[in-house]
This record gives sequence, structure tokens and C-alpha cells, in this order.
Amino acid sequence: MKKGLLTGLLLFGIFFGAGNLIFPPALGVSSGQNFWPAIFGFVVSGVGIAIVTLIVGTLNPNGYGAEMDEKISPLFSTVYLVLLYLSIGPLFAIPRTAATAFDIGVAPVVSESSLPWLLIFTTIYFVCAFLLAVNPTKILDSVGKILTPMFAILIVVLVILGIMKFNNAGTAAPTYETTSLAFGTGFIEGYQTLDALASVAFCIIAMSALKQLGFKDKKEFLASTWVAGIVTAIGFSILYIGLGLLGNKFAVPAEVLADPKVNKGAYVLTESARGVFGNFGGIFLGVMVILTCFTTTVGLIVATSEFFNKKFPQFSYKAYAIVFTLVGFAIANIGLQDVIKFSVPMLLFLYPITVALVIIVIVNKYVALSKLGMQLAMGVVTLISILSVIGSTFKVAAIAELIAKLPLAAQSLEWLIPALVFIAL
Repeated sequence: MKKGLLTGLLLFGIFFGAGNLIFPPALGVSSGQNFWPAIFGFVVSGVGIAIVTLIVGTLNPNGYGAEMDEKISPLFSTVYLVLLYLSIGPLFAIPRTAATAFDIGVAPVVSESSLPWLLIFTTIYFVCAFLLAVNPTKILDSVGKILTPMFAILIVVLVILGIMKFNNAGTAAPTYETTSLAFGTGFIEGYQTLDALASVAFCIIAMSALKQLGFKDKKEFLASTWVAGIVTAIGFSILYIGLGLLGNKFAVPAEVLADPKVNKGAYVLTESARGVFGNFGGIFLGVMVILTCFTTTVGLIVATSEFFNKKFPQFSYKAYAIVFTLVGFAIANIGLQDVIKFSVPMLLFLYPITVALVIIVIVNKYVALSKLGMQLAMGVVTLISILSVIGSTFKVAAIAELIAKLPLAAQSLEWLIPALVFIAL
């Protein structure tokens, strides 16, 4: 039991980041009366898929890269992992952590100033992150282990007191008008946590850390991992539902709702902290967010640079760290809302492929599957993901209508039935 709890804390530390904070309250604000199907969709994709992906990944000592090399092709594996690491690294997750830290920790304090505070903050933030990423130390790990539980406790207290204090009825946005649409929208929003993609990348790191706890045998290791996964899933589900309810009950002014530049999740967290704890509470929350996001940023620069240096050793680790830091810095300066908008097409493409891969790995543990069959299944899912992105992002009506005719399209799972059919074949 003790090992299971320690493992659960480890998993919580791996997943806990900016996306886990800002998306549930934003979903709560926009889902209105259809909050419950929306948050259920969010939990299924944001928690369920991520935990299963991580646990399944620990079954192979060499991770998902080895699974894809064997079952699909080395080229597919390389392209997929490159896109995945760019997503959880410089293109989306790294700039998002910096932008979230600014929106919650700095923007409320300097909102009246005309100085370019986002540029000033991100310059200092990324210089410090780069210096630590180039010379990683154990101190950062220790700080993260202390900060993460403290921050989690603060958020839980804020959620409980906030739900008791605020009681906004809320109205559903057009995309949340029906239960199916609410679930599907929540499911897609769950992608934004990036946790399932992180699970693919970090399952080997997680497994190495778990083995340090000293399991007697493989059976105890797997049992403890599953227990920890379930405990972590329950913990995150409660946290997401609580944050979602906080957003659902918090009255957001009409001018804020109408402003596309304002992230509603960051706004709810900042203003509810002020409402519950006063100005000092808002400042304290801001400092905690900055520190927590900062440790995540450094960890992501290190992980992404190490991957590219190992995969493409023509360039040094330091060269990759410089490039990814600069890219993260540049993208962070377009603002949090635009970073999120920018990430959606890539996530709509990568998530179905990730889930299909996990399904194939699980099924293949019990049933012999032909390599051609697995390749066809992944090919179909990849094709549907590409068409779905083209239809929704570039507003190509004919393709969007074609995708909408597939089973479970209303739930944003249009790829699932074709994947299962090809796996069965």
C-alpha cells in the first residue's frame, strides 16, 4: 500500500502542470447547464486515457517507440515521436506554462501599466529556465516535490471555499446545447492537458523511478502501478470536477466573456482566489503558479532536448536546449489564448493516433495481430485524424460533413469504430 501511495505521488508530480489548472474552470464557465456531460468527457480524455497510456507504456521496458518500431514501422515511430515531443515541448506545453504563469501570477498586478510586461516576464523566465536546463541539478527536483503538494492543497482549499461562496447559474454556449455536444466538446478540451502525450514520452522515466522503490517482483510492480494509477485517476478526477464546478459557479463579467484574449480559466482562478482569500491570497496563488510552471518548463526543455539529441545526435544537447528555449519564448509572447488556439489542430491529429496505439498494444498482449493489420488500423486512424483537422480547422465543408457521418462523430470519437474494425480484421 505504501509503495502504491508513493507511486501515486510520483504520477501526480509527472502530470501536474498548467493545463491541469486552467482548462477545467474554463470548461465550467462555458458549459453552463450542461456542465456534467462536459466535465465527464474532459475526465475521460484528460485522466482516463492518460493513466491507461502511462500504465500500458510501463509494460515494455523500451516504451512506445519500441512498440511502434515493431508493430508499425520505424519511420512512422520517428515522425510520430518528433511531433509528440514538439507538442509537449517548444510548440505548446513550454510556451503555455510561461503564458499561464504570466496570466495568473503577473498580469493581474500590472494590468494598468503600459510596459510590455509579457515580454519582460518571459525574457527573465526563459533565461532562468535555460540556465537550469543546461546545468540540471537535484535542487529543482526537490523544489518540485515540495511545491507540487503545497500547490495541490492550496487549489483544493480554494475549490472547496469557492464552491461554497459562489453560486452563478451559468448559461450554456452553443457548442454545449446537447448532451452529446457537451461530452464531445469536453472530450476535446481534455486533450489540452497534454497528459496522454506526456505519458507516451515519459513512461520509461516513470518506470525507472518506480523501480527505485524496490519491488520484490514484476507482479508486485504491476499491482502497485495499477493501484497507483487508479488512485491518481480518482484524485485528478476530483480535482478536475472541483475546478470545473468553481468555474461553473463563478460569475464572469460579460465583457470578460466577450474578450477573446482573456483565458477564462486563468481569470476564474485569479479572481476566485482574491474573492476567497483577499489580495494576499491572489498574490500567493500567483507566486505558486509561477514556481510550479517554472519547474515544469525546465523539465520539458531537458526532456525534449535529450530526446532530440539522442534521436538526431548531429547537434549537441545544448544546441537543442537553446533552440527550444527560443521557440518557447517566441510562442509564449503571442499570449495564452493564442497559444491554446494554435495547439488544437496538432492535438486533434495526435490524440486519436495515441489512443489507437494503446488499444493495439493492449489487444496484442492477449491476441496475436498481424503486422499488416496493425499498420492498416493506424493508417486509417491517421487518415481520419488528418481529414478531421482539415475539416474543422480549415473549414472545408465537404470534408467536415463526411467526418460528421462517421459513428460517434458527435462525441469527437469518429476514429474509434474504424480503428476497432481494422484491429478486428
